[in-house]
Amino acid sequence: MAETTPTAVLPRRNMAKAKHALMNDLPLRRVAQVPVELLVLDRMNPRLVNGAENVTDEEIVRRFHRADDLGELLQSIAANGYLDIEPMIVVQENAQFVVLEGNRRLAAIRLFREPSLALAVFQTPERVETNIPEMPKEFRSTLNEVSVYPVGAREDARSYIGFKHINGPAKWDSYAKAKFAAQWHRQGEAGIDEIAARIGDKHATVKRMVHAIYVLDQAQDQEIFDIANRTVPRINFSNLYTALARKEYRQFLGLPADWANYDPHPNPIPKENLDNLSKVLVWLYGAKDENIRSVVQRQNPDIKHLGEVLENQEGLAVLTAGGSLESAYAAIQPAEQEFSASLLRARAEIQAALGRLRGFDGQQESLIGVAEDILESVTAVLNHMKNKKQQAEEGDK
Repeated sequence: MAETTPTAVLPRRNMAKAKHALMNDLPLRRVAQVPVELLVLDRMNPRLVNGAENVTDEEIVRRFHRADDLGELLQSIAANGYLDIEPMIVVQENAQFVVLEGNRRLAAIRLFREPSLALAVFQTPERVETNIPEMPKEFRSTLNEVSVYPVGAREDARSYIGFKHINGPAKWDSYAKAKFAAQWHRQGEAGIDEIAARIGDKHATVKRMVHAIYVLDQAQDQEIFDIANRTVPRINFSNLYTALARKEYRQFLGLPADWANYDPHPNPIPKENLDNLSKVLVWLYGAKDENIRSVVQRQNPDIKHLGEVLENQEGLAVLTAGGSLESAYAAIQPAEQEFSASLLRARAEIQAALGRLRGFDGQQESLIGVAEDILESVTAVLNHMKNKKQQAEEGDK
């Protein structure tokens, strides 16, 4: 961002006249004070799932509250007034000042200023009272005007916003980062490597994110998956771009082996593989309308295990039938490997019980029965193993 000159304080005046003057006279790249009424939320904000072009301000603020939890910010403003330290970055679009950077702050300010907005967001007076803390009267004036930094176009602010929220001090979640980078890439004025360099990415993460967002966008456009229909509370977008970095997923989706080396582009999945794409996304994120839960509970090792299942028809059959990832993964393991692992786990558990014998006081007779069942099972396993060993030795003679 260019160095700013001393703040230009604009006089309060009739709103229509103030708006006209600001739209025509506000200098670019200079910090200025403007009335809050002239600022609007950015419907292209990357943190808004599926965008917000056709929804109300109430729904946008509600989404911010759900995704980002405005509670701490509201508490801070109530306790201190609005601390106008960092200017909001704005751009003039359709005779409005759209806030490119500072949407959470604007949402919080408007909740204090507009009782009707607060009621629409929280739906009942009781919830409004619970979520909007009381503010001393002497702080109310801090909500009238805020500092802004006007730019001529969205791209003029991208490098700064991208650095701040992707690799800088106020990181977005991975889904918002990916949407921001993909919006930039779609404009076509910069390649993915240049975008990554301008926002300080040195590990090719931005490229992987944009690849993945194009995959997700294709699923949304083809109406085979809707991320808003997920069952997991958060999107965990890194699960998707981590999966797409593995060859098993690329083969299952019909992507070339060196696909990740290409410049990202829309609709990368071949039409004949869209059904597989739908399955992968449901396994990653679930599907609320079909009551299907995600099979991935944690990235490591679940992403790896799911990838290995995708290469095996028996494991795929288990997943497709609604089985768990654990059962599908077990189905693709060699029988001898599963037996060995089970036996070693059993030994570890018995040794652990042995070390805790002081916990048995002699009164819990049912536990004696459990121990006898274990002994019977161990004896059966041991006899079977000895018989197998004897047969193998006799076969070698």
